[in-house]
Amino acid sequence: MKKLKLTVLFMLVFCSIWAQENPNIVYIICDDLGYGDVQFLNPEKGKILTPKIDAFAKESMSFTDAHSASAVCTPSRYAILTGRYAWRSRLQEGVLRGGDEFEPLIDKNRETVASMLKKEGYKTAAIGKWHLGFSFLDEKGEPYNLYNGKKLVDAPLGAHVPNGPVSRGFDSYVGFHHSASMSTVIKDDKVIDHMRPVKMLKYLTDNATKYIADNSKKPEPFFMYLALNSPHSPVVPSEAWKGKSGMGDYVDFVMETDDAVGRVLKALEENGIADNTIVFFTSDNGCSYPVAKGKKLENEFGHYPSAEFRGSKSDIWEGGHRIPFVVRWLGKIESNSINNKLICQTNLMATCAEILGSTLDKKEGVDSYSILAMLKNKKAKTDYNLVVHHSINGKFSIRNKKWKLELTPGSGGWTDPRDPKAREQNLPEIQLYNMKKDKEETTNVYKKHPKLVKKMTEKLEHIVNNGRTTSGELQQNDVVVDIFKTNK
Repeated sequence: MKKLKLTVLFMLVFCSIWAQENPNIVYIICDDLGYGDVQFLNPEKGKILTPKIDAFAKESMSFTDAHSASAVCTPSRYAILTGRYAWRSRLQEGVLRGGDEFEPLIDKNRETVASMLKKEGYKTAAIGKWHLGFSFLDEKGEPYNLYNGKKLVDAPLGAHVPNGPVSRGFDSYVGFHHSASMSTVIKDDKVIDHMRPVKMLKYLTDNATKYIADNSKKPEPFFMYLALNSPHSPVVPSEAWKGKSGMGDYVDFVMETDDAVGRVLKALEENGIADNTIVFFTSDNGCSYPVAKGKKLENEFGHYPSAEFRGSKSDIWEGGHRIPFVVRWLGKIESNSINNKLICQTNLMATCAEILGSTLDKKEGVDSYSILAMLKNKKAKTDYNLVVHHSINGKFSIRNKKWKLELTPGSGGWTDPRDPKAREQNLPEIQLYNMKKDKEETTNVYKKHPKLVKKMTEKLEHIVNNGRTTSGELQQNDVVVDIFKTNK
């Protein structure tokens, strides 16, 4: 009887900790920050100092097997905000570019994390890079032609943006579309400024800290989606940070990014809301090896942007999509804890829904699983153990527990051997790796496990054809999806 009373008391205390006012939610996503660029994740092969992120991790739960939904940014951002893999949309490879970038990728009727939270009484703000498509219109409602040959020019001041973040669930927005148009600054639905890219990181951080201060005393909770421009190209550390590392501009920019993250976290503390704010920190994909001058970093300084993993941004290999993922909720999530369970960034929508005790519509968040149980207890058992990966060339991979199947002969991206070169070398069209024994993806064992290859391929086909990864009624993809890319 005494044991029963103690158990009941423990459950009441535990539930009361989690059942309190809805928390603020801050999602900080860096642009092209490699898994190995964060010092605490890469202590042996990492030479970049990231003291603010490292200190944050000591108060948080860090996931070591977390993945972006794609090895490049437009599709990974789509997946974060919709809980749906982007290859279910019209975007079957690459990122939005050319005329395509003026057509929104997120359908106007599709629920986003922001629109879902807005229905639950949240104020919602997007700050930073969007890269999910929007147009620029003149006073007559006609679209501007912003291409001078192949060069993208700035939209004029006052240009109207009718289909940006504020039309996809966000109450407010300040930022830019993508790196090639970073100097065009948008506020809500208007172009308000033209800015040198070197000023952008500070500008976004200033806006984020101001938003926190302005909303810290208001009764309604807020969701802030902060999409930094760094350390993506153009690699433009500010004057205060340039040369600080002695390892080149990229490393300087990573260090400045670390400082920006620290400023946002400090703003939460100074405004007295750190305890009731859940903070997600991550990157949209792996490090851009050419931009970072990765070979020089490795050979001259011993810094490996992808840590021990193979490949980098763009690739189907781990370096393309294994990313930093750190979550803090003071007093609710075990501090300084490591979670090695497999997760994907598609999970934000379902996780937020469960935190609020709400239920997703059966047509929304079709690839989103809640990781709340894992956040409560790093040893929690879960049946969520499957992630679909996608490279810049649209090549597919499926990870199921320790096994990773890749339907391409090469990297599927920029790293050698690229797919054409891999075929010249007579490499097999299928790669299978045991990620428990071979996380560096060096030994292709597909010949030893033909039944497993067949089973995993069929599972991937089922996920694609079902229109969803989660359980529920059949959904439709926006286009026909070819997992073998037979037309390439």
